[in-house]
Amino acid sequence: MTVAAPVNARAQLGAARRVVVKVGSSSLTSLTGGLDPQRLDALVDALAARRATGSQVVLVSSGAIAAGLAPLGLARRPRDLATQQAAAAVGQLQLAQTYGASFARHGQLIGQVLLTADDMIRRAHYRNAQRTLERLLGLDVLPVVNENDTVATDEIRVGDNDRLAALVAHIVGADGLVLLSDVDGLYDGDPRRPGSRLVAEVEEPADLAAVTIARPGAAALGTGGMATKITAAAMASAAGIPVLLAAAADVAAALDTAGDGPKIGTAFRPSGRRMSARKFWLRHAADVHGRLDLDRGATTAVLHRRRSLLAAGIRGVSGDFVAGDVVDLVDPDGTVVARGVVGFDATELPELIGRSSHELPAAQRREVVHADDLVPVHIP
Repeated sequence: MTVAAPVNARAQLGAARRVVVKVGSSSLTSLTGGLDPQRLDALVDALAARRATGSQVVLVSSGAIAAGLAPLGLARRPRDLATQQAAAAVGQLQLAQTYGASFARHGQLIGQVLLTADDMIRRAHYRNAQRTLERLLGLDVLPVVNENDTVATDEIRVGDNDRLAALVAHIVGADGLVLLSDVDGLYDGDPRRPGSRLVAEVEEPADLAAVTIARPGAAALGTGGMATKITAAAMASAAGIPVLLAAAADVAAALDTAGDGPKIGTAFRPSGRRMSARKFWLRHAADVHGRLDLDRGATTAVLHRRRSLLAAGIRGVSGDFVAGDVVDLVDPDGTVVARGVVGFDATELPELIGRSSHELPAAQRREVVHADDLVPVHIP
């Protein structure tokens, strides 16, 4: 039997026909001067050069709040939500105008797409974002995606745009994801300390076990950290998308298409297969409204035989949900092992659980969670 050659994540990234690039606030702005035109132009030049090779590019850009600080005379990132939102309202306009002018140097039209977590959580919104981004790319427009920080509440939190970038990469069917940071890659310890080494390749999730995550003091302007970038990289790679974590200052090298692709940073090899948009949404973006506790037999059937969940295999119900909501499925050890769309209201299930289908009224002889609406999140 022929053994398939290992996937070369760097070669995949170099050859990607559709790539998502994420850049953080601290890579675009300074505390005293708002947006840094030289940094932003360097980023745009590298993205335009990648576009010139025939690739489609989606940019996920932080920076709205940070860009609003200097115009408002604020010395540092505000802590209260109302001022953060005011800074975003001022800064988002500046960010879009600056990107527009910079891309215009290359004759590239851009389109601004502002998203919130609600657009990821709600299935209808998720599909609408998917259609909008696809149409922009079809019209040869480069989408610039950001959180809608002006109205966001829970979304203004550490590292959300890293996760957003992974979600966007899946939404648009990207062939690669590049996460740009203040650090030139993932290290096995604090990169400020002697002896810490760059982890050049992450071939599977187990490779991260020995890595100590440090926060190298960047982010008076930004909100992300290395942990959030690793989470985003794991999300994307588990869905079949290769990922590169590299320094924003080296963006041209990070987008290199020559030879075997970029030679810098940390490359994450795809550790899973491509999954449907619906299953990815269920696993990573859906808002969970409750939980169903399963017995051992139901856990095995759901995870290993890909069967639908029936009432007979449920031991307990918690949460306030209605049919069509997303719930966690929990094994007897208390581990969330799957997530799915429930077919009953929470108030209906207590009298059904533990009963075989033939014991139930005809109208209730259906799956509690259908196999097509279920995705594993942990397989023990």
